[in-house]
Amino acid sequence: MAQLQNDRFLRACRKQKVDRTPIWIMRQAGRYLPEYRAVRAKSDFLTMCKTPELVAEVTLQPIDILGTDAAIIFSDILVIPEAMGMFLEMNEGVGPVFPKPIRNENDFNELKDADPSKDLKYVIDAVELTKKELNGRVPLIGFSGAPWTLLTYMVEGKGSKNFSEVKKLIYNNPKLAHKILDKISDSVINYLNAKIEAGVDAVQIFDTWGGILSQDDFDEFSLQYITKIIAGLKRKDQPVIVFAKGVHSKLRRLAKCGADVLGLDWTMDINKVRERVGDRVALQGNLDPTILYGTQDFIKSRVKKTLEAYGKGSGHIFNLGHGILPDVNPENAIALVKFVHEESKKYH
Repeated sequence: MAQLQNDRFLRACRKQKVDRTPIWIMRQAGRYLPEYRAVRAKSDFLTMCKTPELVAEVTLQPIDILGTDAAIIFSDILVIPEAMGMFLEMNEGVGPVFPKPIRNENDFNELKDADPSKDLKYVIDAVELTKKELNGRVPLIGFSGAPWTLLTYMVEGKGSKNFSEVKKLIYNNPKLAHKILDKISDSVINYLNAKIEAGVDAVQIFDTWGGILSQDDFDEFSLQYITKIIAGLKRKDQPVIVFAKGVHSKLRRLAKCGADVLGLDWTMDINKVRERVGDRVALQGNLDPTILYGTQDFIKSRVKKTLEAYGKGSGHIFNLGHGILPDVNPENAIALVKFVHEESKKYH
């Protein structure tokens, strides 16, 4: 395994000293880049996810183009429900669809435990290949959806505005909801452990829909399963990042779930969060993704503001508060990385 040439991201995750704040961007390997679109023009999305050579190519693009301090393996959170036996379609303009969602005990009984060495071997192969091609330039992040977020897709069958089906499930049949969440958690543990074994340097758990739950429901249907997953990871020193979008009320509780880093969306004040959770965890975030529509001077002013809000000392990984948007000018993303690297030196 090649020696890491740039370990700022990992050091910041562990709250160790760095010379400048590291930055990576959620969805940095994606359709805002012409280079990505050129690869995508020849393959559909799922074929790309399942072809290790293409995964490695698009995972490395932002390292070459933007100069970010970490790479994140190109994949999708819904590979897990698919590996558990659900048929997944990616429809242009509609997004992911499960034509046969889980609505009852019989549907649940058709689910299997995902075996990463068989059902998700293409992801593991992609991690190994990408790690080799990165050749120690920057760390590689592996990821998974959180059980609650995966459950919402599996029960709704597609994206949703009011999440009525999954809410009906947890309120009318909580016992079944917990059985499914438990099964998903076991698959996620095995999947992330296989990625760690294959060489990822850190893992992130995305709870995109955590914020649609009330405080009590978040504890019951999300947080306990995130905690279970982290406890089940066989890691040496690989940091774990938890990004629960829209979850303001439970930051102190989240900080105790075993994660090393809390990802923050752009509606949170990073300064106040730092005061609240203290030195327990590092913080990742949290620039509003739409700021990249602004001029470069405007972007620079907001970068300064975010760095200033976090303040001096280690334990900050700069990121957007959600994924980079597909119609952002790549030049603005390049400028963002440059500004973070330049402006953050004085805080260390």
